[in-house]
Parts: sequence; structure tokens; C-alpha cells
Amino acid sequence: MSSNYPHPLLAREGWPFIALAVVVAVALTYVHWWVVAALAWICVLFIVQFFRDPPRVVPPQPNIVVSPADGRIVVVAKARDPFLDRDALKISVFMNVFNVHSNRSPVDGTVKNKWYHAGSFLNAALDKASSENERNALHISTASGVDVTCVQVAGLIARRILCYVGPGDALVRGQRYGFIRFGSRVDVYLPPDTTPKVAIGDVVYATSTVLAQLD
Repeated sequence: MSSNYPHPLLAREGWPFIALAVVVAVALTYVHWWVVAALAWICVLFIVQFFRDPPRVVPPQPNIVVSPADGRIVVVAKARDPFLDRDALKISVFMNVFNVHSNRSPVDGTVKNKWYHAGSFLNAALDKASSENERNALHISTASGVDVTCVQVAGLIARRILCYVGPGDALVRGQRYGFIRFGSRVDVYLPPDTTPKVAIGDVVYATSTVLAQLD
């Protein structure tokens, strides 16, 4: 089925950056500073590609967990969920500056809790980024009572985590709920008996890639 996606193809979070870059590039072109203008237009193209935000098709299978972000899998392992204090299966998606950076809900459910922690800005590909970097976590409970923790983690360049939902809000798989600017990762903590459908190194796409099957 198609994702309900009432959002522009260029994320609103990027509009001020795109507008400023275009104004600068036009001004440099107008005064005939050709070399600098060319660099400015390349910068415009980079910013536009960074803030692209395409719709995706939601897989129809029941009891699946979809990827909350575009990127590369850097962790698939048993771990301790620090937010719900439980054993869990942890799957982490690392986003570089060329990936789409909007974040989507991995499951259908209701937000039960939300936590924000200020922190460092280590390389988001490092595992210790999960516990030391700036991060925002959501506890999502499905209709069948399965608890999922989804954590936005800032990276080396990222300096702004945006999350638009809170306790009591309902989410559906693939629903856009946040954005992280300029390089980051998303950690998903699932029940320990969950079956992973991805491996370290796999390239995944938000909403359309299945990360795991809930038991």
C-alpha cells in the first residue's frame, strides 16, 4: 500500500537553507564572479539533494518493522534498551550526508513516552554514539502490546534533531515523525525474540525496507 504522505518532495526543514543558497548563487552570478558562482550553484544542488523527501510504499505484511531511515545497517545485535531497561534486539541505521534524512515510524502504534538527552556529537557510525551523543527517543506500543523504542541520534555534523510527536500520538508504519540535519543515525530496540531481516552493511530505505519480523 502507498504511504500517506502529505509532505513536499523537498522537506520544509530545508527551505530556509535552499532559499539562502539560491539567493547567494544568483547574486554571485549577477556580479559575474563565475568561479565562485559555480561553487555556489554546486552548493545549492547539494542542499537540495540533502533535503529531498520522497514518498515511499509501505510493505503490506503484518507484524513487520520497517526502517525508520535511509542509510546503512551498522548494528544488528542483542543489547540493553537503556530507555525501557530491558533486553532487546538492537538495529541501527547510519545516515551519511547523501541519504534522505526524514525519519519514519517503524511500526503502527501509540507513543507512550518521549525522552531527550543533550550530549556529544561523535561520528554517528560509532556504537558509543548511541549512549554519548545528543538523542531523542520514542517508546511506541503496538495494538498487540509490543514495545518498540526508536532513537534519533545526532552525528558528527548534525546539530539539530527534530521530532514532531509526543506521548498519546498515534503513528502508522512509514509515517513521517521527525528529521535530523546533516548526518546521523537511528537506533531501534525490539523484543529479543524478534527475527532480524537485515545484516550489517545492508543498504536500507525508510518505510520500504523491512528491518525485522515481530514474533
